[in-house]
Amino acid sequence: MFCPILQSVFHKRHVSEDIASRPEFEQLPEEMTRGGSCVVNPLGEFIAEPVFSEEKNIYADIDLDKIPEGHFDFDPVGHYARKDVFHLEVDETKRT
Repeated sequence: MFCPILQSVFHKRHVSEDIASRPEFEQLPEEMTRGGSCVVNPLGEFIAEPVFSEEKNIYADIDLDKIPEGHFDFDPVGHYARKDVFHLEVDETKRT
């Protein structure tokens, strides 16, 4: 499966002149967000390393067969969602 990811970098030059002319805006750094988008497989391993401080499209081939393997490590909609196995009780009694 093909998976495109858009990098998220934001510089002062990306804003309109009316915003850029505000005094509080002048104090901000030129690079306001530095990106860091990446692609990670279900086991937490990088398929595409993070890219910082540049505008770049990230492309990766993902292996959908890795999803079941990742569920053994963490399964947010599997056994934690089974009421016969997992029970959460919250005591909402007011305390003094």
